[in-house]
Amino acid sequence: MPPTVLIMVNAEIRIELKKGVADPEGANTKKALELLGFKGILGVKTVKVFSMELDMSAEEALAACEEMSRKLLANPVIQSYKIELK
Repeated sequence: MPPTVLIMVNAEIRIELKKGVADPEGANTKKALELLGFKGILGVKTVKVFSMELDMSAEEALAACEEMSRKLLANPVIQSYKIELK
């Protein structure tokens, strides 16, 4: 019996707020950094990144990540997502 071949795909899913959506966490972080004396900060925005190891082909991984993002990871009303396979 031949050995099982493991197909490993690393995926990164980046979740961001859509343009025009308020980011209070980013605003508070900017304010705190300025209070600590950091200068020249034009803006801070929060980004959530999910890094995954998947045992499937690249095509299957992309489809799975799309579905995960739509069903759980991102709120399509206020967030957008970007998937990168490595």
